[in-house]
Amino acid sequence: MIFYLLSIVVGFVILVWSADKFVEGAASTAKHLGMPSLLIGILIVGFGTSAPEMVVSAIAAMEGNPGLALGNAIGSNIVNVALILGITALVTPIVVNSKIIKKEIPLLLVIVLITGYLLLDNSLTFFEGVILLAGFFSLIIWSIYTALKSRGDTFGTEMDAELIENELSLKAGIIWLIVGIVLLIASSRLLVWGAVGVAQEFGVSDLIIGLTIVALGTSLPELAASVVAARKGEHDIAIGNVVGSNMFNLLAVIGIATVISPMNNIPIEVLQRDWIIMFLLTIILLVMAYSFKNKEGVITRVEGLILVACYIAYNTYLGINLASGL
Repeated sequence: MIFYLLSIVVGFVILVWSADKFVEGAASTAKHLGMPSLLIGILIVGFGTSAPEMVVSAIAAMEGNPGLALGNAIGSNIVNVALILGITALVTPIVVNSKIIKKEIPLLLVIVLITGYLLLDNSLTFFEGVILLAGFFSLIIWSIYTALKSRGDTFGTEMDAELIENELSLKAGIIWLIVGIVLLIASSRLLVWGAVGVAQEFGVSDLIIGLTIVALGTSLPELAASVVAARKGEHDIAIGNVVGSNMFNLLAVIGIATVISPMNNIPIEVLQRDWIIMFLLTIILLVMAYSFKNKEGVITRVEGLILVACYIAYNTYLGINLASGL
């Protein structure tokens, strides 16, 4: 048992560090190759912060644990909105200025609804995995078009300042890009091995482990990125990390895992409990981030506290159900 727990801890530490280096290397390389800052922020940073979920879920699916892969994707989305944006807003209220981010949040809601529809029969087929991946590539194309069309957006301005501050040489960027990918894969294998081992030792499903421990661990890059960005006043980066990561999780993470290992007999709780929580949190995010009459597009400290309370309540509910089932 001690080896499983140790592998989870070591896996998380290396995973978070390697994900950060991967994003740093990829962003610097892209900048040297002439990619616009806005496009780097939308694609590379969004993709990079979702890299842990993608690699962990792919390895979990290849090793015959699709429940862990699905739990990781949905659980990470819950962590991203409830815990990460909640903590970030408690540190400093998040002002949403970017028009691109305000377009992405309704799009995220549509993707959440599509995912829910695919889960109605409690299964995800190979063809449905292909549909999700097709949606992911369509999102990439839309993001490129939007970024090239909206060069004056505040999200791009913030990203440009961030890239100048952390820019590496082209050689260093390529080296860290490669090192980051290698360590991401190695640490993900270690993490999956430990998580599955813990699940077997305690007699719980890999779905629950994915929704809780693994989801929290793989979301740590988003937490660090969002809090640091918000403290620097880069609010659109803070919320953009979360929104982009959530879209990538549903389309790419679940899509890749499903293509590798189609999922049958998915527990009904995934749709009736976990998906509903994810859906409600996305609605809450939409309401908080948009400017309505007498309401600016700001996620306040009070709203941040509400989000964190939602995360605590959800995990408490999972814990109570788990304890009653043991």
